[in-house]
Amino acid sequence: MGLFSKSGSTAVAEPPVKLAGFSAPPVRPAKGAAPAPAIAKPQATPAAAAPAAQPYVAPSAPQVQVQAMAPQQERSPYFQQMKVRIHQNLVERLDVQNLKTLPPDIVRREVRVLIRELCQQEKGLLTSSDQERLMDEVMDETFGLGPLEILLKDPAISDILVNRFDRIYVEKKGRLELSEVTFRDNAHLRQIIDRIVALVGRRVDETSPMVDARLSDGSRVNAIIPPLALDGPAMSIRRFGSKPLMPEDLIRAGAFPAAVMDFLSAAVQARCNVLISGGTGSGKTTLLNCLSRYISADERVITIEDAAELQLQQPHVVRLETRPPNIEGKGEVSSRDLVKNCLRMRPDRVIIGECRSGETLDMLQAMNTGHEGSMTTIHANTPRDAITRLEVMIAMGGFDIPVKGLRTQIASAIQIIVQAQRLGGGKRKVTRVSEITGMEGENITMHDLFAFEQTGVDSNGGALGQFVCTGIRPKTGEKIEARGLKLPADLFQRRVIPSK
Repeated sequence: MGLFSKSGSTAVAEPPVKLAGFSAPPVRPAKGAAPAPAIAKPQATPAAAAPAAQPYVAPSAPQVQVQAMAPQQERSPYFQQMKVRIHQNLVERLDVQNLKTLPPDIVRREVRVLIRELCQQEKGLLTSSDQERLMDEVMDETFGLGPLEILLKDPAISDILVNRFDRIYVEKKGRLELSEVTFRDNAHLRQIIDRIVALVGRRVDETSPMVDARLSDGSRVNAIIPPLALDGPAMSIRRFGSKPLMPEDLIRAGAFPAAVMDFLSAAVQARCNVLISGGTGSGKTTLLNCLSRYISADERVITIEDAAELQLQQPHVVRLETRPPNIEGKGEVSSRDLVKNCLRMRPDRVIIGECRSGETLDMLQAMNTGHEGSMTTIHANTPRDAITRLEVMIAMGGFDIPVKGLRTQIASAIQIIVQAQRLGGGKRKVTRVSEITGMEGENITMHDLFAFEQTGVDSNGGALGQFVCTGIRPKTGEKIEARGLKLPADLFQRRVIPSK
């Protein structure tokens, strides 16, 4: 049986496509003979195909100019209908059982040959570029994520925001813009969402209309469907490139000066506990990935995330991911469960993608009980707000701890707070590097080591400013030097550092 033939299907009367190494040479019908019904199915009635092609036939010279002015609007519905027909015919002719036994590259090559034949059978007027585009889109529908593929291939796009099937926004260089890419309808969008969540073993339906997932490159996906989404399914994709950003890349982009990274890299190597604070989309995860580069390769690192997106480069890494409850409401595994379990796995460092609730106290206890050099992120607008949020999240976990005891735990567990912020014009910068120095009475004491001071905006609305070294030598400097690490003598000298 050939690669594109199905047993028991009505398409057996159709001449099979000749594919090298997969089936015997097909028997072609005699010249002049009537075509098989299966082949003629998408174009059985010539009159039905004629109106679709009619807008593209210019009967007179005056109409040629009108057609040239708005070809995209006229051709788009016709192009979409043709793509649907070809995709349906392709699915009917594919033998899924044979596809599973072949290497993916061979399957893609042979399926593309079949798509080319199906395109040539269409009676519409297609240029060679339109035919190639049509073939690419059908391949994306068959093997990829449909219309999203063209956006995922663009390295300049950092976020893909699907408000509804016909309204997709993308973020480029920190600015949102409306994309020309659309889905056919809500059913098409829902089909792609189901395909994404199925790849990570999750589900989304009316009983569980919200879901977190990830793509193969680590990009984070959140989807929500009706009845919670009133205008149809909605989805957001936070992209992470297949190649993680290096600290040098962020320095060139102006996220922070080299002096800041010199100190942070030494702090990570000296196993200082670091808390990265910032708002949504401020670059917390990117910064955490960059700092993790300075973890020694001989240390055992365990990561805990709701949706795996960290890209650690060390060889000795164990990645854990939470699990939502099943359809019966059972089987949930929370971040707190994973933190408790990972402490039995002999980690040198624990990295939590984001602290949101009760796992915060377990994280602080891990930092205080031999797991130095651990790191996590939190949503907060300033370093001081980050400490307050830690207290609130511990209280949300149901723990009744005296305020002084709780703050003492925080002050002894965390040494460095890095504040990331998304400024005007979409620029992401490290705006504060603060150090916790201890307690005074019932209050946690801290000071800034580096700070970004905004001085204005440029013509495009982008933030302008400068980094300032406050001139305070950090208390953690003793710990850094005890590890045999040497920092420049003038690193903490009070001065202004120009910013891009």
